[in-house]
Amino acid sequence: MPSTADVLVDCLEAEGVERVFGVPGEEIEDLLFALRDSPIRFVPTRHEQGAAFMADVHGRLTGAAGVCCSTLGPGATNLMTGVADAHLDKSPVVAITGQGGRERLHKESHQALNVVDLFEPIVEWNTQIAEPEIAPESVRKAFKLAEYEKPGATHLEFPEDVAASEIDADPIEVRDPVRRPDPDDESAERAARLLADAERPLILAGNGAVRTRASEYIRDLVERVGIPVVGTYMGKGAISDREPASLMTLDSGPGEEAARAIERADCVAAVGYDIAEHDPEGWNPDLEKTIVHVDSEPAEVYRHYNPDVEIVADVGAALSAIDDRLPDEACSLWCDDLHDRLLEAATAPPADDDPITVRNALPLLREAMADSDVLVSDVGSHKMAIAQSFPTYEPNTCVISNGLASMGIAVPGALAADLAVDSNVVAGTGDGGFLMNAAELETASRLDCGFTTVVFNDDDYGLISEKQEGHRGEHTGTELTNPDLVTFAESFGIDAYRPEGWDEVAAAFEEAVPSDELALIEVRLES
Repeated sequence: MPSTADVLVDCLEAEGVERVFGVPGEEIEDLLFALRDSPIRFVPTRHEQGAAFMADVHGRLTGAAGVCCSTLGPGATNLMTGVADAHLDKSPVVAITGQGGRERLHKESHQALNVVDLFEPIVEWNTQIAEPEIAPESVRKAFKLAEYEKPGATHLEFPEDVAASEIDADPIEVRDPVRRPDPDDESAERAARLLADAERPLILAGNGAVRTRASEYIRDLVERVGIPVVGTYMGKGAISDREPASLMTLDSGPGEEAARAIERADCVAAVGYDIAEHDPEGWNPDLEKTIVHVDSEPAEVYRHYNPDVEIVADVGAALSAIDDRLPDEACSLWCDDLHDRLLEAATAPPADDDPITVRNALPLLREAMADSDVLVSDVGSHKMAIAQSFPTYEPNTCVISNGLASMGIAVPGALAADLAVDSNVVAGTGDGGFLMNAAELETASRLDCGFTTVVFNDDDYGLISEKQEGHRGEHTGTELTNPDLVTFAESFGIDAYRPEGWDEVAAAFEEAVPSDELALIEVRLES
């Protein structure tokens, strides 16, 4: 008779899982051996945080829950940062943690923590598989809730005595995803009327616009009626930045010109907008804008985000319903001149004597990447430059963590992206974030991945220094020292570059990015 661990793996197979990322541990021994005998590949990572980030980015790019696992105690707590990132970035993830036998959980014992309670604030749902019989239901529920819009993380705790118990059970059949309803006619009519009556309407495309695959509906609407679009950092690519309607992201351009544009807008259609990503007080400080909320859930109660009309429905269907009710040329690209300035500033290559900065390097990186290639950004000062100044032409091709905004996501995230998509992948990171999970380069090498890691190195936690300088005119506690990153990469058998001058930077990008091999490019920044 199969063990409960065997049945749980059968359930994972039924959910279409191909990989489980994690760190092995004694309490998940039965699970690991059950995975060994299945088509699912267990990917040993170098840290549980890296495993969770891999599951996170897999979920974000594919829409199917990524799966990560760990043992009890420190393994579970290490997993939590990546799980929390998935929670606030709305990425489907199922986390599985081992636990000691139930006979010792009523008392203090080695490595035992109440992991279910620890995970409670950062997941959609979690439970202990306390009896063998509930394993199929628990797995099905974990995946259903993780992938249901709005998605997020779920967690299953798997005690070792339960895992080893014998049970005769089958997975619960996976049905078609639950579909959100179509919008009601009255709300769609009111939304269309508000946009048509506005002098300066604007679409704010958020994370949900990309996550729900609603980009095509935004593009159809913009092409027909003409209306500017500005994205949040996680909404990049909802509309191609080549389109005259694109104003890139909320604070793009010299002097944050895009922010000035949204200040001028009198009606904002917020599509898939997540407040966790960007505080609405920044673009609606005086509470004067008419707001149309288009999302799969009602708007959060917030003084600076109190929509005049809310369409709670399938996002694509809602946009289509608004489109049907807007007359041709109902709106206008009232700031199309701004688009030209923003795109020119973002794509102009640096002059020979320009300092080597992230913003100056991005046009060269963009030139080396195809439209469908994926850039996974870490968190730091370089993230701000990427979010604001890296033109994005397709949805889900610029992956930015901006809900929890977790440092260390780029390298494990790029590994997951390389496994999930056919396009070339770049990890854009700073020296601070890179060394948090740099060991996952070994995992990438072991899996024969091929992506490029670009490390923007300033020997500093640069974003914090910038903020301290802005607040106090000086900075403290941010300086770092780094190993020789080229030698470090080469020790993993990875091609590595340390270009000097713009010609060498461009040449390194052009050689490494289209390659199918792992590569690291250290870009030394100048102040």
